[in-house]
Amino acid sequence: MKLGIFGGTFNPIHYGHLRAAEEVRGMHKLDKILFIPSGRTPFKKPELASGRRRYEMTKIAVRGNPSFDVSDIELKRRGVSYTVDTLISLTGKYKSAEFFLILGIDAFLDLPSWKEPDKLLGLANIVVISRPGFSFTDLASSQYFKGVSLKTLRRFDKGDKASMSFKAGAGSKIFLCRITGLDISASGARRLIRSGKSIKYLLPDSVESYIISNKIYK
Repeated sequence: MKLGIFGGTFNPIHYGHLRAAEEVRGMHKLDKILFIPSGRTPFKKPELASGRRRYEMTKIAVRGNPSFDVSDIELKRRGVSYTVDTLISLTGKYKSAEFFLILGIDAFLDLPSWKEPDKLLGLANIVVISRPGFSFTDLASSQYFKGVSLKTLRRFDKGDKASMSFKAGAGSKIFLCRITGLDISASGARRLIRSGKSIKYLLPDSVESYIISNKIYK
């Protein structure tokens, strides 16, 4: 089984998250995408709704897509949650799965500051997806792209290929994926909610209804 891992605060989850997951699933023929709302992270996250609320919003958002599922593995963990520990737990649960960890360009550039990044690269393939405001040439500064020329990254940025791959550690690969650039942010949605403005068409109606009925982000 080819299993996509898509972690994040999902604070709240929106169409940018959902469309990115769907495009990666189709591009790499993944059997399932597992959305994992973050637990207690080592990084400061302002205005973070409770784990239970974020988990429920994510569950609501993925209903109707049999290829999407949600895990509360990080929310159940005591203390700080690290991606490498989550992957270790998942490899024990999904013993025959090949893992594809989905990260935006910005998150991938922060990877060296994560816990045991080299071990993480040995546990999963990394799918680096395009993000508004970033280009794949930004990856030239990453220690994991030292063998990749700036010219190659620039060609991918300007070309029409949707995906390309490079070898990483321990037999895994790093995939670059150009996806539809939906410039939607969770922080922007929260600002609209606080100001009493509509968030329709930024996220599923069912998630909007949940936010309103539970007075989240007010």
